[in-house]
Amino acid sequence: MFRSILSFVLVILYASVAFGQIAGTDHDFSGQGWGTTEICEPCHAPHNSDLTVSDAPLWNHEVTAATFTVYSSTTLNATVGQPSSNSKLCLSCHDGTVALDSFGGNTGTNFISGSALIGTDLSNDHPVSFVFNAALATADGGLYDPSTHITALGGTIEDDLLFGSSGSATLECASCHDPHNGYGNPHLLLIDNDASAFCLTCHNK
Repeated sequence: MFRSILSFVLVILYASVAFGQIAGTDHDFSGQGWGTTEICEPCHAPHNSDLTVSDAPLWNHEVTAATFTVYSSTTLNATVGQPSSNSKLCLSCHDGTVALDSFGGNTGTNFISGSALIGTDLSNDHPVSFVFNAALATADGGLYDPSTHITALGGTIEDDLLFGSSGSATLECASCHDPHNGYGNPHLLLIDNDASAFCLTCHNK
């Protein structure tokens, strides 16, 4: 009996903390009048979710079909392809081609605007969806080895910031930004960038 009560209390506390991370942030759409007051539903759904999306649990938002102009540079050693993994999910609002309220099978009419609108031209944005491994770090000469270098979060770059299998893990939008982060950081950064500390997590400058 005691264990059951304790488990129930822990579930409630965990749910409260998880809810509090999004509530009141720019990703809190629960009060927009879009047919739901649920804080998670614009992105996730417990039932009838999109099972074709493997990079996010119980996905509920329309996924962008846009073709993007990706970052390129003569000094870039990484191979950058079209946004994939969770980066494509982020861009399913931030590219401006899919309405914010296009979720649950509905086609919305409210599109992102202002500084949050990234668009489909990513040529002047930090590259995403590329493999970041020891080989890239060696070829570049200005990057830390992600399999050994420790971040402010306590683990290696590979463990804390990258997505996928060791040695072939990729850097994505969520390597820097946490969509569930409600700790008062306006850019939803995983690590404080004071004095470029976050940039210097990966870049050996």
